[in-house]
Amino acid sequence: MALINLKDIRVSYDGKTDILKNLNLDIEKGQLVSLLGPSGCGKTTTLRVIAGFIEPKSGDFMFNENNYTRLSVHKRNFGLVFQSYALFPHLNVFDNVAFGLKLRKINKSEIKKAVEDILEVVDLKDYALRYPGELSGGQRQRVALARALVIKPDLLLLDEPLSNLDAKLRLKMRVEIRRLQQKLGITTLFVTHDQEECFSISDKVAVMNKGIVEQYDTPENIYSYPKTEFVARFVGFENFIKLKESEPDIFEAPDGSLFKVDNLPEVCTGELKGTIRPEDIELYSDEKSIGENVLEGIVEIRTFLGKGYQYSIETKLGSIIVNSSKEKIYNQGHKIKLHLPSNKIILVKDSKEE
Repeated sequence: MALINLKDIRVSYDGKTDILKNLNLDIEKGQLVSLLGPSGCGKTTTLRVIAGFIEPKSGDFMFNENNYTRLSVHKRNFGLVFQSYALFPHLNVFDNVAFGLKLRKINKSEIKKAVEDILEVVDLKDYALRYPGELSGGQRQRVALARALVIKPDLLLLDEPLSNLDAKLRLKMRVEIRRLQQKLGITTLFVTHDQEECFSISDKVAVMNKGIVEQYDTPENIYSYPKTEFVARFVGFENFIKLKESEPDIFEAPDGSLFKVDNLPEVCTGELKGTIRPEDIELYSDEKSIGENVLEGIVEIRTFLGKGYQYSIETKLGSIIVNSSKEKIYNQGHKIKLHLPSNKIILVKDSKEE
């Protein structure tokens, strides 16, 4: 059984509108799982339910086969790192890290050893007597991590912990978080809106939308094989064509165009959309035979991306976005052929059915 089990969790702040709508999520011991989604999707609310700050309207939160749904915060041995770090400015690094241990009335010698050990793990042993105001953003974040980890928590909860850092430091600290998580083997829940950030360090990712989990899978599967239009758009797919099944692996667009699709979902019935990344579409201007999955179009807009160009191409199925290299440049008004490789088209559920 999973270490964490959220079953049919409902949360409403005003008694009318549900922030979480019968949310279900299982997390295995030792995993780093990220909650990913736009602002207002319910990521932080989910974390606060697990932390004990919010009691759900209905549903159960099981931890290690025990019901924690209404267990008070101080009885949950969970470590938390907030977006603001929440360090005490009047306490030095040592005392900030020791704070949770002192609340637990651990004896001084044990506290000293525990704090020194964790400061060595986060590479801050030489900063023990400094105050938060004397530290860089990355150092303050490591102090917050040390404070959360020194109590030897059963679960580590991270709420947008990198959002206050500059881009270069974010890259460094996300690797540091993963290193610590793997070294200590601690189950971790990481809340973020940054897909690159969470994909780089997570074992699994839960993509959330309007209070539900739309897809829960490995970063690789979510990036390559999104299951819904929302998830696909969130991870960078830009072109969507309405399709219905004509034959086992042939799908028909509204204008009668046929597309062969290699990557088929378990169920192909109902309203589906075919989607493909801009960089996976091939462009041709000559008359050579390309084969199946071809559209004709006219270049509307060309923009420079550095490594290549992006084209907005008008076709009978609407505007299609294509990223192409610098090897061949197409001008506005250029008639062109688009090849949508059958192994690059992904079928997703229409958002209207969500």
